[in-house]
Amino acid sequence: MIDHGIVPTCRSDVGTSNNTSEEFVNQECKISINHESAIIPNNEPDDFFRLSFRERLRHFTWAWYTLTMSAGGLALLLHNQPYQFRGLREIGLLVYFLNIAFFIVICSLMVTRFIIYNNMMDSLRHDREGFFFPTFWLSIATMISGLSEYWGATNPTPSLAYALNVLFWIYCICTFACAVIQYSFVFSYHTFGLQTMMPSWILPAFPIMLSGTIASAVAGQQPAHSATPMIVAGLTFQGLGFSISFMMYAHYIGRLMQTGIPSSEHRPGMFICVGPPAFTLLAVIGMANGLPDGFKMVDGGGMDDRHIMRVLAICVGMFLWALSVWFFCIAFGSVIRDPPKAFHLNWWAMVFPNTGLTLATITLAKSLRSAAFEWVATGMSICIICMFLFVFTSTVRAVLKKRIMWPGRDEDVSE
Repeated sequence: MIDHGIVPTCRSDVGTSNNTSEEFVNQECKISINHESAIIPNNEPDDFFRLSFRERLRHFTWAWYTLTMSAGGLALLLHNQPYQFRGLREIGLLVYFLNIAFFIVICSLMVTRFIIYNNMMDSLRHDREGFFFPTFWLSIATMISGLSEYWGATNPTPSLAYALNVLFWIYCICTFACAVIQYSFVFSYHTFGLQTMMPSWILPAFPIMLSGTIASAVAGQQPAHSATPMIVAGLTFQGLGFSISFMMYAHYIGRLMQTGIPSSEHRPGMFICVGPPAFTLLAVIGMANGLPDGFKMVDGGGMDDRHIMRVLAICVGMFLWALSVWFFCIAFGSVIRDPPKAFHLNWWAMVFPNTGLTLATITLAKSLRSAAFEWVATGMSICIICMFLFVFTSTVRAVLKKRIMWPGRDEDVSE
């Protein structure tokens, strides 16, 4: 929306079944958009009208945190490579600190937007932008895990272990509240048809699911009296997030059967479905490996419960890995057949969930002691790095070319 007398009209070429349009009026400006499809082509002349940075900031949405969650995931990926070389850790640290810098900049711009336009609650209640609020928590999850991987694993101290323990429990409380409140609001105030279902509906369950991923990274550095409750909570919340995602999968598959593959502009978002099984594999095996000495599921008995849990975790991880690969193949084939014509921030879905799949592959390869699997994971890592650089470059170019942060071209447009 703009604050002057120009009246732009944005059209979408995305295939829809409803041609009705909806007008959004903001003081002197009126933008007409297609109600069924929020993503529009960026083929209007760049100089059709001019907006100041302050006016463009109105369209700086929660979806920008997809950049920081992807950069944080990349830092974790670099740290966990099966084949290390001199300087790799330093490169990972550089990515980690750059991610923190990106996070601070994005937070500052979001706060500035909310101060200028007083629309924070509107953004959270929005039927499309609101679904991207959880990416804020996903970014925090990658930073907590990175803190543990880069400092806790190499130079553990009691103070750092205590800080990570506190951060874990604060994260669990906040993300559980996010999952409950956001889904309760969606169920009460929004109505979505099955034919409009997109994987972004899973996002509110994603942060609580990554509690298990954080626990898998942190628990091994905790004393036994802290590690066991952390692993129990991590497994519980990981199960909750994956269960919600699995229920959403039913709607997603039903939508694909009923209305077919989404339009080209929405197809990068299909990679979101790759994430839940991949991160669950990563969490389950990691938490099993982090069980403290003397861990017992049931008092009495002479069995080694840790060994049993590790075997079960690997077995469960195998079918979760296959499910994640299946979703990846469906999404990859769909994008290749009809690539998106214009950049949108949903392109970052081609990075973060696939980073989870690559980390899961590395974890499974190490557990199975498979050198061939490790080389596959290394090849996947190279692809992730290339995709990150491609999407990052496309993001910068889209801002400069006015393809995003522009009326009708961001996630603040209703679907």
